[in-house]
Amino acid sequence: MSSASATQPASDRFCRRIVWEDLDPAYLGSLIRLARSEDMNGAGLLHPPAAHGDPTTRILVPSSSEAAGEIRARETLTVCGLQLVPLILKAFGGKADFEPALRDGDRVQAGAVLGSFSGRATTLLRAERTLLNFLQHLSGIATATAAHAATLGSSGTRLLDTRKTTPGFRMLEKYAFACGGGWNHRLGLFDRILVKDNHLAARGATAGEALSAAVARVRRRSSLPVEVEVDQLDQIPPVVEAGADIIMLDNFTPHQLREAVALIGGRAVTEASGGITLDTLPLLGDLGLDFISTGAPVHQSRWIDLGLDWR
Repeated sequence: MSSASATQPASDRFCRRIVWEDLDPAYLGSLIRLARSEDMNGAGLLHPPAAHGDPTTRILVPSSSEAAGEIRARETLTVCGLQLVPLILKAFGGKADFEPALRDGDRVQAGAVLGSFSGRATTLLRAERTLLNFLQHLSGIATATAAHAATLGSSGTRLLDTRKTTPGFRMLEKYAFACGGGWNHRLGLFDRILVKDNHLAARGATAGEALSAAVARVRRRSSLPVEVEVDQLDQIPPVVEAGADIIMLDNFTPHQLREAVALIGGRAVTEASGGITLDTLPLLGDLGLDFISTGAPVHQSRWIDLGLDWR
């Protein structure tokens, strides 16, 4: 593991926070178009209905009608997804504008206005459910992440996400995790060597010299960061000896984690993983870990209650 400067922790090399500008507009557009097609055309059905569009709005609302209103928080939340709203309005017909009152990552109380909209009433009616679906889901992740991160207090340990994400929504969900104050782990299989227990079992290299040789092999053959998952203390010395950058301590007790941090002695970055909950996080913040990873804020979060109130 290469040494870090005195002002930059070694762990800085192995995490990031996705920002809005990192997200591909084509990726965002494909998600929005799929959502629109589900509502308007029955996307996902082998035999979609012949009828499509929004007959309720078409019958009741003149195409020239104008409307205005606000998106309002119904509970305390961390905001995420506001920059999607103009893209969604455009996909549903345009001729409607959105003015955000907050920024993604802001923490607000119930009753707060997230932003205001105005323009073609038919566009707003057709887009309403889709834009709320995105905002409620992403704000739910950001809010849950903020709650998890808060339990670490002033600890220098950083909260990392995982790859336990909704298929197709990974980068948006990782963005929401970052908006809530967490940090992003690897983005996929492509950007890190992560030697997990099943890799080692498949190679017959779960301990001793065989384990050290397996880690050394990937160390030699790739320039990517090398992380190795261990579930026993006696696996740590051969992994350190082979030059792993990060050691993932899987399902260790707090006592075992303290022992592991001492055994590693700063020769690799440390990450605790497995069974991390809001109840256990406060017990781990003072153990000297670099990272704690959990997918709970993504896969166990609930949708936040938002309302689109017309004026």
